[in-house]
Amino acid sequence: MADGRCSSTLKRSPTPSWLMLPYPLHPAVVHFPVVFALLLPLFVIGALWMIRRGANARRAWVFPIGCAAALALSSWAAVQTGGAQSERVEQVVSEQAIESHEEVAEAFLAVSAGVAIVALFGLAGGTLGRAARGATVVGALTLAGLAARVGHSGGQLVYRYGAASAYTSKTTTSSGDVAERETALPIRRIDRPR
Repeated sequence: MADGRCSSTLKRSPTPSWLMLPYPLHPAVVHFPVVFALLLPLFVIGALWMIRRGANARRAWVFPIGCAAALALSSWAAVQTGGAQSERVEQVVSEQAIESHEEVAEAFLAVSAGVAIVALFGLAGGTLGRAARGATVVGALTLAGLAARVGHSGGQLVYRYGAASAYTSKTTTSSGDVAERETALPIRRIDRPR
C-alpha cells in the first residue's frame, strides 16, 4: 500500500463494499421517488409529443410506464424504510410531526401506484388509451406537487426538528434537552499484528 502498511494486516469485512447499504437507509432511498416524480411529467409529455408526430403509441408509451412503475416501487421502498426507522426518530421528534410526514408520504405512494395503473391503460388503443394518457398527464403533475410536499415535510423533520440527531452520539429532544445515546454505527477495531 502507498502508506507503507501491508494490506494483509487489515481484517477484511465479510461483506463486499458494493453490498454495503447506508445507515440509516431512508434518507438515501427517498431521493429516488423524488427524481422519478420530476422525470415522469417530462416522459409523459415527450411520449405524447412523439405520438402526435406519428410515432407508434404503444412504443412511445413504454417510457412513461417504466418511469411510473419505478416511481411507485421507489415510493413503496421509501415508505417502508421510513416506517422501519420512525421508532428511533420518535425519540427526538414529536409524534405529530412524524405522522404528518407519514400521511403525505402514504398519499404520495397511493397516487403513484394509481398513476402507474392508469398509465398501463395508455397502451390501449382508441378512446380508452387517449383518456388514460391524458389522465396520466394530470397524475404526473399531481405527483410532482406531492413530491415537493413530502420532501418539504421530510426536510422539516431533519432541519427544524432535528430528526438526524437520532443517529448521532448526542441528541436534542423535542423539549430542548441534550441526551446521550449510542452512535449509529459501532466503531470496529482493526486488529493488527504486534
